Amino acid sequence: MGQDGVISLWDRSAEEAPVDGVCLPAQVDLAIVGGGYTGLSTALHAAQAGLSAHVIEAHAIGHGGSGRNVGLVNAGVWMPPSGVRAVLGPDHGPRFLRRFGEGPAMVFDLIERHQIRCEATRTGTIHAAHASAGLRDLEARQRDWAQMGAPVEMLDADAMAAKLGSRRYQGGLLDHRAGTVNPMGYVRGLARAARAAGAGITTGLRVTGLVRAGGGWRVETQAGSLAARAVVLGTNAYTDTLWPGLARSFTPIWYFQLATEPLGDRVAAILPEGQGVWDTAPVMRSIRRDALGRLIIGSMGRVHGDAARGLSQRWARRELARLFPDLGPVRIEDAWDGQIAMTPDNLPRIHELAEGLYTPIGYNGRGIITGTIFGQAMAGLLTGQDAADLPLPVTRLAPVASAPLMRRVYALGFAAQQLLRSL
Repeated sequence: MGQDGVISLWDRSAEEAPVDGVCLPAQVDLAIVGGGYTGLSTALHAAQAGLSAHVIEAHAIGHGGSGRNVGLVNAGVWMPPSGVRAVLGPDHGPRFLRRFGEGPAMVFDLIERHQIRCEATRTGTIHAAHASAGLRDLEARQRDWAQMGAPVEMLDADAMAAKLGSRRYQGGLLDHRAGTVNPMGYVRGLARAARAAGAGITTGLRVTGLVRAGGGWRVETQAGSLAARAVVLGTNAYTDTLWPGLARSFTPIWYFQLATEPLGDRVAAILPEGQGVWDTAPVMRSIRRDALGRLIIGSMGRVHGDAARGLSQRWARRELARLFPDLGPVRIEDAWDGQIAMTPDNLPRIHELAEGLYTPIGYNGRGIITGTIFGQAMAGLLTGQDAADLPLPVTRLAPVASAPLMRRVYALGFAAQQLLRSL
């Protein structure tokens, strides 16, 4: 976080104004902990369904992963469709793939319906092949999605170079369903829409306890308590010790990004159609542009230093020079990082922690569509829809035994990769 309290470029550049709130009601149907995509989508859809819903956020709206996101509105999840079907089975597998394949359309429909100002583009996203093995993987994914009728297209090296403005990749998979947003603009827009639908929002207030009481829940905070029939925890990678064991149900990893100054005509040939790109490298990189012509480049790990000095800004300059040798020197304007909740199989979860207490979690870097879809699903579940119609089965909490060790291993490995790539 910058010295001025700004958590990312998106926090600084979002057209949507911050949505704040200080009042805490005495009682609601649904209390929601966390003011990110999940919490605000839950609040919006619950309020539209007639529930009294209230969001409690410890910081500002979008303070966690939602305001630090890359901003790629991707369909599906990390696992290819055939893998999803194998894990989730013949009932939930196809349902999950259909819902997540339609995820970008749902996001862009909400943006249009509520006139959310978030620099939305709908020209697709590109998964870029860093090597021949990555290209083979993308070709298999393309066949998998094409069998389902999805509009996905393989790009050869020349087509990839024309879309990206770089010849560093052997090809890519263009998903026409997808697009990009200013992620903080989107989450603030969801907050505005949720409040307009009748949901309440309190910011700057931490939930300190959850107590079963009178057939419902007492949500305890530093400023008093709130009674609720049901509670949804929408904290994902920013989960703390509020519910025992929940923070050990995933492996948290960091993802960092750096943004250049606006580059004007210098980037006319770089991503000219506005797609966002991420690659198949084991330590993934992402690259995109914003509405003002900044280049935003990112990878796994933490920011070391800041926008002006240190390892990460050296890494960003070297990577941009490798990708775009004709670009010339650039000034880095912003640097930030955020956490991702990874699960062993790269699939998200919906946990029932206790009667009337749920948490969608483990988004594996796909927070925009997953949080939006699961928010709608939570509202449906709490207004009488059959649990069998959820995108995936409701499960009980299970710890990931290797999470503490793997967190340290990943941190060391990602820092070493930054160092090697910055030389």
